[in-house]
Amino acid sequence: MPGILLNAAGEAEAQRLAERFAHQRIAAVYSSPLERAVQTASPIAAALGVEIETSGDINELDLGDWTGAAFGELSEKQDWQWWNVARGQHRPPGGETMIEVQVRISRWLEAARRRYPQGSVIAVSHGDVIKAALAFVLGLSLDHHDRLDVDPGSISTIQTGDWGLKVLRVNEVP
Repeated sequence: MPGILLNAAGEAEAQRLAERFAHQRIAAVYSSPLERAVQTASPIAAALGVEIETSGDINELDLGDWTGAAFGELSEKQDWQWWNVARGQHRPPGGETMIEVQVRISRWLEAARRRYPQGSVIAVSHGDVIKAALAFVLGLSLDHHDRLDVDPGSISTIQTGDWGLKVLRVNEVP
């Protein structure tokens, strides 16, 4: 949801990420356009001396009519329950499916691979988007998204090449 900013814990996580990446060779830092993602990417980009590039392809899942609703309120809704059990089969009302998210993140991965064929790229995104990318690379059903943990401020690494994609790391917390 727009307007949600990092709290002190989130700012500390962003700083730890910046320290983790500070001495690595990184070609670019991308961020979801949402403020909290840009806030997370800012210390990373500053530590690396690069500008942040924003991309809608790594933006948060659009929850449509559920955007801004409290989990307690949503837990009463049958379509919320179905969506959480089988995300590959259901759509949030007025929102996007996990398959649509997976298509856009896989498209972004390919574009980044082509743009930076020899370089590493950091993408600051959101849990469901990262899970969709990991499921794509691993060939997993989106209905099992809850089998993957993607904590705030964690690092998941996907290696790309002309040969394809592979997961190197999931949910590393610096």
